[in-house]
Amino acid sequence: MNIVFDLDGTLVDSAPDIMVAANRMLDGEGLEPLDLATITSFIGNGLPKLVERVLRARGIAQSQFPRLYDEVRDFYNAAPADESRPFPGVPDLLAELSAKGHRIGVCTNKPEEPARLMLKLLHLENFIDVVVGGDALPEKKPHPAPLHLTFERLGEGEKLYVGDSEIDAEVALAAGVRFALHTQGYRKKAVEGLPHEFRFDRFEELGPIIDAIAEETAAA
Repeated sequence: MNIVFDLDGTLVDSAPDIMVAANRMLDGEGLEPLDLATITSFIGNGLPKLVERVLRARGIAQSQFPRLYDEVRDFYNAAPADESRPFPGVPDLLAELSAKGHRIGVCTNKPEEPARLMLKLLHLENFIDVVVGGDALPEKKPHPAPLHLTFERLGEGEKLYVGDSEIDAEVALAAGVRFALHTQGYRKKAVEGLPHEFRFDRFEELGPIIDAIAEETAAA
């Protein structure tokens, strides 16, 4: 079975390091920092969109975007996992899925290099077979192309996408794949407002969901 995960807000609680990078930029501009809840609400469409939202929140002209985006990107790429941590249960689940022969991918709007570095620093990389970052294609999620590419690289097999947000629900729907919603991530809407086939609060609950899908597929 091929299982693709979103990264930020799904496998990893990465908002703290993103906040540090954004606030280092704001400090250099002589501006007040933004709190974690605000930064978290900006996550999901990739770092460029997040920086746009930060500039807007602090009244900075968008004409300054190229310079300030480069600053935030460089701050973040230098330290993508100082404060970030896998959500509880993630390492054990990935090890279990890998041991059972499932192939595992990551499809993220984060550029591939910092995504891979984060997975390495958090000791998750050995469980991941394929990483497709936001710079792999001209389109980003919620366009289905990145998710299609991730599954294509994983090979043939039953498909499940696991994510935490409106964007993840939308891309799963557009790609026509089954979707499991991590309810403790970075979504902005109520769970009931997001189309999903499965939901889970803790990663210990996802393993049995995947086992049930695998058994259903084998019996078909």
